[in-house]
Amino acid sequence: MAKQIKKEAVAYCRVSSKGQQKDGSGLGRQEEITTAFAKKKGYKLIGVYKEAMTGTDADRPEFAQMLADLLSNGCRIIIVERLDRLARDLSVQLQLVGLLCSKGITLFSADTEQDVTVAFSGDPMLKAMIQVQGVFSELDKSMLVKKLRKARETKKTKTGRCEGRKPYGHYPGEAKVIERIKELYRKPHDEKRLGFYQIATILNKESLPTRTGVPWHGTPVGAILKRLKLVK
Repeated sequence: MAKQIKKEAVAYCRVSSKGQQKDGSGLGRQEEITTAFAKKKGYKLIGVYKEAMTGTDADRPEFAQMLADLLSNGCRIIIVERLDRLARDLSVQLQLVGLLCSKGITLFSADTEQDVTVAFSGDPMLKAMIQVQGVFSELDKSMLVKKLRKARETKKTKTGRCEGRKPYGHYPGEAKVIERIKELYRKPHDEKRLGFYQIATILNKESLPTRTGVPWHGTPVGAILKRLKLVK
């Protein structure tokens, strides 16, 4: 009797901030849950894509890389811990699910064990349920934003100032990485300047850390260089 071949799947894990990795919503926990779901359902997990990007930003380098990989390797299943790990913002959530459907890719939510993409295949009730999930995730995000804003305003009233998120380079060890980025970006004599993604690749090979622990990408490298006014 021929041995049954397991269907292949990948996991997508996302946090929107470094703080989420500390409050139990981190990438490690998401990887454990999605891996357990894959094992339970008999899927062979061939990759885990980790990202630290805001939920309102649909332009995510790891998500884009995952999609490109799946379209080339034939794998057609993505597992997320829950739907708001794909995106909290409802419009972004529906946009990304719709994109996956158009590519013939199935999305599973591990917490509900739900095939999310089936909603876009003609089941209006299930689609409505997914939209409701998105609405509550979006509401939760809005409440969190208001809570943080109120806390900042209270602190500013008491102390006269409220410091925001520190730019990369502020904390110990980061200055060294900043100098390396500047060094790599300098244009060698009679040679072509390295691009943002080329610099990110070198940083990853040299094991220079990002603040969130995810690999370097061209977008944050470019943002750092622009902040340093080395790029217009």
